[in-house]
Amino acid sequence: MTETRRLSDHPDWAYLLREFYELYRFLPSGGSLPVRSHQRAVREAVNRAIKANAPLKVTSPPTALPVTRHLRRALDKGRQAQLAALIRTLDAIAPELHWQYGYEKVPKGLERSYGYAEIAGPAGPVETSDVILGLVLFAPGCIYPVHAHDGITESYVCLSGAVSENHHGVYAPGSLIFNPPGHLHRITVSDREPSLLAYAWMGPQDKLRDQKMVFSRPARRKA
Repeated sequence: MTETRRLSDHPDWAYLLREFYELYRFLPSGGSLPVRSHQRAVREAVNRAIKANAPLKVTSPPTALPVTRHLRRALDKGRQAQLAALIRTLDAIAPELHWQYGYEKVPKGLERSYGYAEIAGPAGPVETSDVILGLVLFAPGCIYPVHAHDGITESYVCLSGAVSENHHGVYAPGSLIFNPPGHLHRITVSDREPSLLAYAWMGPQDKLRDQKMVFSRPARRKA
């Protein structure tokens, strides 16, 4: 059963959108103009949703996946980091999250170590047409296969745990990972702790509405 109301009817969801706004306002860009432009675009889209008192569809009952057994640990560890205010706000709406895979065929093993929950987007819960916001939860030791997004600019913000993308550096809480459209990326997760990431997608409305995620197979070597 899905109930449609407005942000003002669910203050905790409104607070969460404000936390996303602040996240993309104060995180450093590292001097990167593309990152800075992306951060500004996310803020502006979030601000439009807040000012419009966007529709909110809360699915009842919420759905869980095997990986959500790690959510409590990820939230508890996140409270010790610099984004504790956002973690506390997430904790308030955690029982209402709808966790899913997003792929028609999930690789063997990933069904127990990965899941995502949308916060805002064309499909809700907060209905927006020009940005998608959400959360990704990884179990310890998860290897998230190579993939890319057609026409979508993506950023991850690490909230809890630590991850590496394409083996280029380690991203701890407070770090931002930026992926331009079409960029192939693979994520690995610490063996000891789960990792919780916030994400934002920006792109043309038709791409956001109809985006289909597909894992990329490595090219075969010629004999």
